[in-house]
Amino acid sequence: MTVTDSWDMPLRTQLLARALRRSRRPERMETLDEIARSRAWFAPARAPYTWVTGPVPAGVQIGTTSFRARDGHEVGVRTYRPRAAGPGPLPALLWFHGGGWVLGNVRAYDPVCAWIAAHAGVVVLNVDYRLAPEHRAPQAAHDCVDAARWAASGAPAADGSRGTDGGAGIRTEGLGLAGDSAGGNLAAVAAHVLRDEGGADVGYTALCYPAVDATMSSASVREHANAPILTRLDMDTFLAHYLGDGADALDAMDPLVSPLHASDFAGLPATLVQTADLDPLRDEGEAYARLLREHGVTVRHTNYPRAPHGFLSFPGAANGGRAARAELADWVADHASGSLQTRPGEVG
Repeated sequence: MTVTDSWDMPLRTQLLARALRRSRRPERMETLDEIARSRAWFAPARAPYTWVTGPVPAGVQIGTTSFRARDGHEVGVRTYRPRAAGPGPLPALLWFHGGGWVLGNVRAYDPVCAWIAAHAGVVVLNVDYRLAPEHRAPQAAHDCVDAARWAASGAPAADGSRGTDGGAGIRTEGLGLAGDSAGGNLAAVAAHVLRDEGGADVGYTALCYPAVDATMSSASVREHANAPILTRLDMDTFLAHYLGDGADALDAMDPLVSPLHASDFAGLPATLVQTADLDPLRDEGEAYARLLREHGVTVRHTNYPRAPHGFLSFPGAANGGRAARAELADWVADHASGSLQTRPGEVG
């Protein structure tokens, strides 16, 4: 396939893509100060920003808590609990944000995480895992695995209290793991590790345009090398920061970086994979869903036409954003409640 430079997207999406390209160029990610400035920004929860990101639902209580990772580091967690749910324990979903393992922050995901909490009736635990280049792979994966084990052992509430129901009013079994882009990578990696090593009962995962193949060898990477929102140059920059080049750097084929290259997919939890048609990551997400199906895992794969990478975060400016959020919330609600009955290997 040839590289495409023109895109069949609505004008509002093209304008957003241009604005994002001006504010987040790879050459602005060369120093820690530049990365820190890009990393810290998030859209305020007011108009006109919410016209793009969607509002933060008023019926969700947002709080903060933390847990101690395996190396003693205190990892922050932003929590979202639907007020209408009452005081009883609720199913929990751990969310891992995108940003190429380098950028992004938990505040930027308030619209997405609060939406899931409100519409799926779950407590969302948005994990502030450590980022590169200060923390190379597999540190982010370790933090996310540790977060799931913390939730499974009885996560403390946002006010620091702890109760017999799991502390934060959550159920400690049947946890969900979800994330977008690099966060989708981390959710997939954590699911593999927890299946193999234990420490948390994972009931399902949801991977939104996940980066699951650090070799970047799929056809869509070539086809959409100059795509809006995410380009091949962006991917090269992010992976250079995340993997590093020292003697202890992980290989791009390592399953802790590329879950697509894991040796065993059997026994993984039911998984939703959402991909964007105008995205370099499209084909690897599709390939991951196919491997899950071939190994008997319940999987739904939905590809959203005319949608660019990141479209879940800006439903007001991209095709498929609202539909993807609705599908995601339905998937979480159905699997968190245990009500969904599907055949192993089913693809929707």
